[in-house]
Amino acid sequence: MGNAKKYAQYTPNTRSLGYALFLAVNATAVWGGVFPFLPMAIQTSSFTAAFFLAQSLVFASSYFASTLGVCFFPGPARRFLVWAAGLPYLLGWCALIAAVYLQASALKLAIAGGALIGFGSAGFYMAWQRLFASQKPAVGNRDLILGTVFAPIIYFALYLIPPAVTVFLIPSVFMPLFALSILIASRNTDLSQPMFENLPRQHAGSYLQTLKDYWRSAFCIGAFALSCGVIRAIAIESPEVGATVNMLSMASMLIVGVAFTATWQKKSLQLNISSAFRVVFPFVISAFVLLPILGKNYIAPFAGVLYALYDCAVVLMMIQCAQASRERSVNPVFIYGFFGGIVYMLHDAGYIMGIFVGDLNAFGSQSLTPIALLSIYLLALVYFVGQGGFKQALSPNRARAERIELIPTAAAPAKRNRPSASAETESTGERPLVDRISKQCILVKKHYKLSDREAEVMELIARGSTVARIAETLTVSENTIRTHSKRIYAKLDIHRKQELVDLVNSFDPRALR
Repeated sequence: MGNAKKYAQYTPNTRSLGYALFLAVNATAVWGGVFPFLPMAIQTSSFTAAFFLAQSLVFASSYFASTLGVCFFPGPARRFLVWAAGLPYLLGWCALIAAVYLQASALKLAIAGGALIGFGSAGFYMAWQRLFASQKPAVGNRDLILGTVFAPIIYFALYLIPPAVTVFLIPSVFMPLFALSILIASRNTDLSQPMFENLPRQHAGSYLQTLKDYWRSAFCIGAFALSCGVIRAIAIESPEVGATVNMLSMASMLIVGVAFTATWQKKSLQLNISSAFRVVFPFVISAFVLLPILGKNYIAPFAGVLYALYDCAVVLMMIQCAQASRERSVNPVFIYGFFGGIVYMLHDAGYIMGIFVGDLNAFGSQSLTPIALLSIYLLALVYFVGQGGFKQALSPNRARAERIELIPTAAAPAKRNRPSASAETESTGERPLVDRISKQCILVKKHYKLSDREAEVMELIARGSTVARIAETLTVSENTIRTHSKRIYAKLDIHRKQELVDLVNSFDPRALR
């Protein structure tokens, strides 16, 4: 009975299955840059290149436009405008189907179809992100991850249907189904939450601070996007290779998704995107070094694994953006549009440069060599920027153990001051243990499984700070602090501030070793 309840939470629902269907359908055109259910005769290099260039540029631009739209048109940004995404998505697929029968206009239809699907796809992603972010963290993250796990299963199931039928089912059946699932799931969304109520122009400081805190994560994920753009430039030269890349990436995503879910089932996970990127970075550039050595047969498996990593990075991006929306009370479309704009623009840059370098054919038959060199250079550049660039490299708060100090022999010894707590925090990445209350709050956080931001607010409350003071300290709105306080009180099963203080004091700081 206990196991039944334990695994019941991982049963798919309308939200997760709808998102899975959307991802599976998207993979038939957007993800791989190929069309497994369109005739191979129409999939020339010019057709696929024209489609993808139009689709990717409009897709990335739509994210930046969404961020600006939240600032200047906050009313529509509150609503689930599913029709605004569904109509262009439907027309885009109609253009692709028409290209099969109107081959004289195939190139123009590919461009039109790419632009429409790019716009519609971005709109659906925004709608899903808004939905996941508006839910409780455990529920939203579960639906997002389950949808990602079930997407490859649905994708492979599409191959059981005759291709000539599938291509018509996508716009006529599958797209209306996942659009309907968003509409049904969004009916219970609470639009009175601070993330929807706090407008960017009224809380500019909070929104700007959020961008400042999260831009490095966007650049780290963008590095994977850039790598995938380069590989896509190679893959679309052969539709067969592109289809293989699609299948390998979906299979890898299924394996990684199941492993991620199984791990999450057993224990809590804490991931840092920047740190994870530093770990994976040497393996990615090493894989690019092998590209000209192992040749064409190496492209498909390499691209499949790379796309699997990229898909996982996109999931983490959505989770982090949803977390930022809840904790900072910023509109989910704003932060996700900012993240996605950076990530997908870097993807486009990698694709365009990969096509350009490949066409140069500078090394004769070894055309993969300049592509590998360009990829390694761009990855290193993005890595450097993502780690803070020259500003971070020259920061006085870098680790003191690595610092070289030359003191003039004739100079009098200067008075050495102990670094401030803020300097220590910036160099180590962790909050220092200031006193007894800090230690007790850490114990409370671990015992009741509070988030980092909830623990931060709890400690400030325990120290006697007012709502206004806490909001000023954390650069967020007072509504955000009130929302955090309600969640903290609910998790701690208390109702008043004094109860919180008593609870914190009940923990023995000596228990923290």
